[in-house]
Amino acid sequence: MLTSLYIKNYALIDELNVSFNNGLSIITGETGAGKSILLGGLSLVLGKRADLSQVKTADQKCVIEAVFDIANYDLKELFKTLDLDYDVQTIIRREILASGKSRAFINDTPVTLESLVSLSSYLIDIHSQHQTQQLTQDDYQFKVIDALADNKTNLEEFSKRLIDYKILQKNLEELKLSKAELIKEYDYNLFLSNELNEINLEKINLEDLESQYEELNNVEVIGEKLSSAKSILNSESLGVADQINSVKQELSKITNFGKSYESLRDRIVSIGIEIDDILIELDDLEENLSSDPEELERISNTLQIVNNLFQKHSVSEIEELKGIKNDLQSKINNTESLDETITLKEQEILKLNEKLNQVALKIHNKRKKVIPVFVSKLEAILSELGMPNAKFNVALEATEKFTKNGKDNLQFLFMANKGSSFNELKKSASGGELSRIMLAIKSILAEYIQLPSIMFDEIDTGVSGEISNKMGEIMKQMSAKMQVFTITHLPQIAAKGDSHFKVFKTDIDDITHTQLKKLNEEERIVEIAQMLGGLNITDSAMAHAKQLLN
Repeated sequence: MLTSLYIKNYALIDELNVSFNNGLSIITGETGAGKSILLGGLSLVLGKRADLSQVKTADQKCVIEAVFDIANYDLKELFKTLDLDYDVQTIIRREILASGKSRAFINDTPVTLESLVSLSSYLIDIHSQHQTQQLTQDDYQFKVIDALADNKTNLEEFSKRLIDYKILQKNLEELKLSKAELIKEYDYNLFLSNELNEINLEKINLEDLESQYEELNNVEVIGEKLSSAKSILNSESLGVADQINSVKQELSKITNFGKSYESLRDRIVSIGIEIDDILIELDDLEENLSSDPEELERISNTLQIVNNLFQKHSVSEIEELKGIKNDLQSKINNTESLDETITLKEQEILKLNEKLNQVALKIHNKRKKVIPVFVSKLEAILSELGMPNAKFNVALEATEKFTKNGKDNLQFLFMANKGSSFNELKKSASGGELSRIMLAIKSILAEYIQLPSIMFDEIDTGVSGEISNKMGEIMKQMSAKMQVFTITHLPQIAAKGDSHFKVFKTDIDDITHTQLKKLNEEERIVEIAQMLGGLNITDSAMAHAKQLLN
């Protein structure tokens, strides 16, 4: 419920701060007093777009703040979705800055207008002549019937499954569309894959192959150089080995003359040993060196194939070729298993289709069951509201197509007078009739679901007497379960309120200001008396006002 409203520097309002209670609140005032200004300010809190022309004093900030008690509404998940801090006393604030920029806050957290609208639709419903057009819209008609049918859980399940169903259908369509392209690519991918498999990439060490190739390709040069190296090291008298041996013998003669000479001799000995090892290794290498033209050709071919593959696939490493090979194999496997994948997807869709049909049937049956109850209640209320011959028919037709509301077509049909025929509501009901139908429907809805606070904006236009009295009674009954505001010009309705507010204008320093005041008991009698007889209040008007209030 709306517990308080603060407006500053908006239209004709300097500053206004008013608190509200539960039950039925009446708002009255002369035509042009500023009731529309009050609604305009409240609409800003609900997410209506703002502009600088709405600011009373252009160089000052306009502020509108509303406090709502939301303890009775299940809105914690919505707050979580909107990334907002939940508080049972929720504060919504709109600001229009002197620059014309508008800002919105929920519990002091800046929000977008989209987030504001998402929340405010659960908090307060401003009912005007324009809003009655909702009655002619499919979504609203489904909303009414499903509220009475208690279809919320079923619809949530249906909606979730329908999303999954559409995703699966889209995936299946994409698979079928891609099948032709994948088949075209299959042969080429298979050729490339076989080409990579033939070379056995797992056993190729490119560095070793290149080393083997260089050795086999230069056998003669290698043999010649090995022989030359051995000759240098081991030739008689001039060989390095003999020369080292001679140095060792000379140094051995002076080792007793000092440790430094002994150290030099030992180092020469080590060099001699190392040269002997080198000679042995040179012998081994020369002995094992052989020419193998077939192996050379094999390695050369392998290297050529690898280099061609590098060039073809625009890579330079064996590991990159392995990655390409794995990707090709994956594409081949996907193509080979595509028919199986499509079949499994179709089976999954069939199962989900069956489940959707089961939930849709539950929704349909609950709607079918509640429609006669709804029509009976609606016609009874409309009869009391001066439409005794009004007849309603809710046409419910099962279809084969899934929609967001199930598998039904729904249509509100109306017949205002005897002898006429049922027709679409938008074609057969006048504006005044639509207002009364909307009032009746919302009074029925209040019995089944927790509605947001509602503000009726002159819903009583064009009615009087006993009908207006009945309208007041209906709003009074609704206010037992929810907070109801009504802006009215009719004393019969005004007298039904639990609290009464008057909108009026005052002129201060030749400037007009709109104000809102909560009336006490005496002031309320005077206001209703004026609504009955005009500004010149008579004794009979006062008596009539007291009678209405009692």
